[in-house]
Amino acid sequence: MKGVTFNVSVPHFLLAKTAGRVTDSAFFGFLSGVKMSDLPEPQLPGPDWVEIEVIAGGICGSDISNLTYSASPAMEPFGSFPAVLGHEILGRVKSVGARVSKVSQGQRVTVDPMISCTTRGYPPEDPCSSCSEGLHCTCERAGEEGITLIGDQPLSRGLTIGYHRDLPGGWGQTVLAHESQVFSVDDALPDNAAVLLEPLSIALHAVLRSPPRDQEPAFVIGSGTIALATIWALRATGFQGPILAQAKREHEQKLARTLGATDVVAPGPEARQALIESGASAYMPVVGPEVYSGGGFPLIYDCVGNRSSLAQSLGFASPRGRIVVIGCVAEFKKLDLTFIWARELRIRGAVGYGQETWRGERRHTFEIAHDLLLETGAPVQDMVTHAYPLDQYRDALRAAANHRKSGAVKVVLQP
Repeated sequence: MKGVTFNVSVPHFLLAKTAGRVTDSAFFGFLSGVKMSDLPEPQLPGPDWVEIEVIAGGICGSDISNLTYSASPAMEPFGSFPAVLGHEILGRVKSVGARVSKVSQGQRVTVDPMISCTTRGYPPEDPCSSCSEGLHCTCERAGEEGITLIGDQPLSRGLTIGYHRDLPGGWGQTVLAHESQVFSVDDALPDNAAVLLEPLSIALHAVLRSPPRDQEPAFVIGSGTIALATIWALRATGFQGPILAQAKREHEQKLARTLGATDVVAPGPEARQALIESGASAYMPVVGPEVYSGGGFPLIYDCVGNRSSLAQSLGFASPRGRIVVIGCVAEFKKLDLTFIWARELRIRGAVGYGQETWRGERRHTFEIAHDLLLETGAPVQDMVTHAYPLDQYRDALRAAANHRKSGAVKVVLQP
C-alpha cells in the first residue's frame, strides 16, 4: 500500500528550524521527514480487528504543528515513528476478524484513533484508571508497549493512530483498528460530513464536559475546524443563548454564522468593541498592554491554543469565568497569567472524546455526534474546502498550513 509517512529525527528538526525560515521544503518537501512510501499491506493482529480501505483522511492543525516542529516535545514519548500520518479517518470495511460483529465488509465507517487499554490488548478487568472511566484519550499506558502483537512484536508505544509505527493512519490506503474503535456511518451522511466526525467529536466532548449555563453568552475563539465544530456542538446540544464567534476571514465568518453563531467579530478592534459592549472598561498600565475590568465573558472556548489566544482568553474572561482550552497548547514565552488568580478564573483542558452521558445513556462521543448530524442536518460538510489525491500531499499540506493564502478550512486527502 501507499502512505504518507513522517519520521522524527534530530537532523529533520534542525533543518525545520533553520531552512524552514526560507522554504517549506524543510517541512513538507524533500528536506523534510515527510515522504510517500510503498509499505507492506497491514495484516489483522487478531480476531477483534478490522481492516479499512481509506476514503478520506483529514489534515489537522496538530499535524501541521508536528510537521513544522512547532508543537511541544512533551508528547513525543507517546508516539512511535516512522508513522503513516492521519487521525481523521473515513473508510470502508475491507475485512474483519472472526470475532467482529459490530461492522461488516463493505460498510462505511469512521475510526476513533485514540488507543485504549483494550486496543493495547489488556483484558477488561485490567484497564488503567482513565480507560476504566471511558476516557481513553488520556490512557496511562500510552508510553508503554502493549500486549497485542503486530507480527511477532508487541504493539509499539503511542497515543493515537496516525502517530504510531504499527498502526498506519488515514494518509495511507489501508487502516487497521480494533473493533472498539470503529463506528458505522449512515448512508445519509455525505463523505465530507462523515470525515469530520473526529474533530466534531472533539468539540462535542468539550461542550458536554463544560456546557454553558442557561442563557449566558459563550465566546468561541478560532477560525478553524475545531472552532466551527464548537459552534455546531453548542447548537446541536440545545444551547439557545448568544454565541459570539471570533474568526479572521469572510468565508470563515460566514460558516460560523451558518453553524449557529449569533454574531461574529474579527480579532483586534472588533473583538475589543464586543468586550466593551459586554460592560468592560479599559485601563492602560504604566507598561504593558491594555487591560479590562467589569463585563467580560463567563464562558470562553479557546480553539486556537497559541500565546495570543490564551492571553486574549485570560483578558476577556469575566470574574470567575471558565476558559475551556480545546486548541493544542504548546510552550510559550512571556504569557501573563495574572488574571488566573486576580479574577479567580477556571481553566479546563479538553482532549479527544470517550464515553459521555447523553439523554440518560452512556454513549461514545462519535455515536452522539453522528446522530446529532442526522438530527440537525447542519451543513458541516461546507467546512471541507480542499480535497487532494494522495500523491498531491505536499500541495495539500501547503494549503492546510497557509489558510490566508489558500482559503482552506479543512483539507482532506483521498487515498
